[in-house]
Amino acid sequence: MPVFSLSTEEISFPNPILAREDGLLAVGGDLSVERLLLAYTHGIFPWYNPGEEILWWCPKERFVIFPDEIHVSHSMKKYMRKHTLQIKMNRDFADTMHRCRVKRECNEGTWISDEMEEAYYRLHKAGFAVSVEVFEDGELAGGFYGVSIGKCYFGESMFSEKENGSKTALIAFAQLLSQEGFLFIDCQFHTEHLESMGGRYISWKAYDKMLQEGTAFRQ
Repeated sequence: MPVFSLSTEEISFPNPILAREDGLLAVGGDLSVERLLLAYTHGIFPWYNPGEEILWWCPKERFVIFPDEIHVSHSMKKYMRKHTLQIKMNRDFADTMHRCRVKRECNEGTWISDEMEEAYYRLHKAGFAVSVEVFEDGELAGGFYGVSIGKCYFGESMFSEKENGSKTALIAFAQLLSQEGFLFIDCQFHTEHLESMGGRYISWKAYDKMLQEGTAFRQ
């Protein structure tokens, strides 16, 4: 399959089913709020190295967590009983996203550039990008950020300042999403960490069906 070149003059994407086997669909365009919303409502997301052209991805198999299937291990239950935990949403979106960036830069490198931070902050101000943070005994323990549209949540990146910080935030948030009738948390790519918490692959057909049902609008 070819990789499509996007114009900054027109906000559009090729059909997601035209993505390559590795998930790469298109290159170029911009990170405007309008383009990001169009992307996410069609199962597409940006992921690229800082300083390079924007790459847009749409994996043909999707790794998701269904909120009511979140797995809480015995050790996590013990940890959560032992500590006083407080969950907050949008405590400080910019700070949470930057912490995700710093943690990744210190480990395996990151796609979270200045350009990405600015773009997702605009998306946050528009009401679509959401951060979740957990405090353990009054101290910030971890969190993550992502995009929330309709009844679908698209996870982007996580950070932990303490052991189990991001896990606790994800468990609490999944339980909240289950109560609110959310259909899935899109993890984008597989990790053993997320698989241990209930993540699993579903087909593009199944994912797209839920995406159409769950998003409040589809351009």
